[in-house]
Amino acid sequence: MTKKGTCPSCYFEIEVNDDVILGEILECPDCSSELEIIEIKNDEVVFQIAEEVEDDWGE
Repeated sequence: MTKKGTCPSCYFEIEVNDDVILGEILECPDCSSELEIIEIKNDEVVFQIAEEVEDDWGE
Protein backbone atom coordinates (compact mmCIF):
# COMPACT_ATOMS: atom_id res chain seq x y z
CA MET A 1 0.00 0.00 0.00
CA THR A 2 1.22 3.50 -0.70
CA LYS A 3 0.42 6.99 0.46
CA LYS A 4 0.16 10.06 -1.78
CA GLY A 5 1.06 13.70 -1.47
CA THR A 6 1.62 16.71 -3.69
CA CYS A 7 4.91 18.56 -4.15
CA PRO A 8 4.37 22.16 -2.98
CA SER A 9 6.85 23.38 -5.59
CA CYS A 10 5.67 21.77 -8.84
CA TYR A 11 2.37 20.10 -7.76
CA PHE A 12 3.56 16.68 -8.93
CA GLU A 13 1.66 13.84 -7.21
CA ILE A 14 4.15 11.74 -5.25
CA GLU A 15 3.56 8.19 -4.03
CA VAL A 16 5.51 7.04 -0.97
CA ASN A 17 5.69 3.76 0.96
CA ASP A 18 3.53 3.22 4.03
CA ASP A 19 6.59 3.17 6.30
CA VAL A 20 7.45 6.88 5.87
CA ILE A 21 7.77 8.90 9.08
CA LEU A 22 7.26 12.53 10.10
CA GLY A 23 10.32 14.64 9.42
CA GLU A 24 11.63 12.34 6.69
CA ILE A 25 13.26 14.15 3.76
CA LEU A 26 12.47 13.01 0.22
CA GLU A 27 13.33 14.33 -3.22
CA CYS A 28 10.56 15.17 -5.67
CA PRO A 29 11.01 12.90 -8.70
CA ASP A 30 9.75 15.67 -11.00
CA CYS A 31 11.50 18.91 -9.89
CA SER A 32 14.20 17.52 -7.51
CA SER A 33 13.10 19.76 -4.62
CA GLU A 34 13.94 18.38 -1.18
CA LEU A 35 10.68 17.84 0.70
CA GLU A 36 10.02 17.21 4.37
CA ILE A 37 7.01 15.19 5.51
CA ILE A 38 5.13 17.38 7.99
CA GLU A 39 1.86 15.46 8.31
CA ILE A 40 0.56 11.96 7.67
CA LYS A 41 -3.16 11.30 7.81
CA ASN A 42 -4.72 8.09 6.53
CA ASP A 43 -3.38 7.67 2.97
CA GLU A 44 -2.34 11.31 2.51
CA VAL A 45 1.09 12.83 3.12
CA VAL A 46 1.68 16.58 3.44
CA PHE A 47 5.05 17.94 2.29
CA GLN A 48 6.83 21.25 2.74
CA ILE A 49 10.03 22.45 1.12
CA ALA A 50 12.85 21.27 3.39
CA GLU A 51 15.00 23.94 4.99
CA GLU A 52 18.58 23.98 3.81
CA VAL A 53 20.97 23.42 6.66
CA GLU A 54 24.36 24.99 6.13
CA ASP A 55 27.51 23.41 7.52
CA ASP A 56 28.71 25.10 10.69
CA TRP A 57 32.28 23.77 10.70
CA GLY A 58 32.55 24.73 14.38
CA GLU A 59 32.66 28.46 13.77
